Amino acid sequence: MPVTLSRLAKYVAGVLAVAATALLARPAAAQLSLGSPGGPQRLELGAGAFDITPSNRPYAGTQGDFRAEYHFGDLLWVVSPMVGLDVTTRGGTYLYGGFGFDVNFGPHWVLTPNGAVGWYQHGSGTVLGSWFEFRTGAEFDYKFDDQSRLGVAVHHISNAGLTKVNPGEQSVLLVYQLPLHW
Repeated sequence: MPVTLSRLAKYVAGVLAVAATALLARPAAAQLSLGSPGGPQRLELGAGAFDITPSNRPYAGTQGDFRAEYHFGDLLWVVSPMVGLDVTTRGGTYLYGGFGFDVNFGPHWVLTPNGAVGWYQHGSGTVLGSWFEFRTGAEFDYKFDDQSRLGVAVHHISNAGLTKVNPGEQSVLLVYQLPLHW
């Protein structure tokens, strides 16, 4: 299914609704800021599920998903580059690079919208129609005083209609980010 403007608008509206809820839930404590200047580089590890949307396509079906991601910190104003690897329990791999930026709601809650491009191979799992895939999504994390983070990552992977086959799939993972003080 190609990504349409209405689908993108629903995604953006959802992210904005989460942000507004967080702001309105504790208006006195909500201190909105962008980026994490001076924050450490981080190693993120995650586990969850890939291909969570029901489908009758061959090879489709929910599978375990494991992630390792390296965040370089805010190198470009509030933008933080990242590289990562997702591996599914059916042998699918997605090697990617991209960018994200932190939206901080006070000292502990962080929403990180992000996007990436990369190389995908399906193993014996979900066929996405191309080796070249885009990933968009967000993480919502609790940032501890030691700068580690625990949260949930939700992403959509698609080739954006570059090929005739473009099912696009979603993933949801529980993620932990370990600060690296080099």
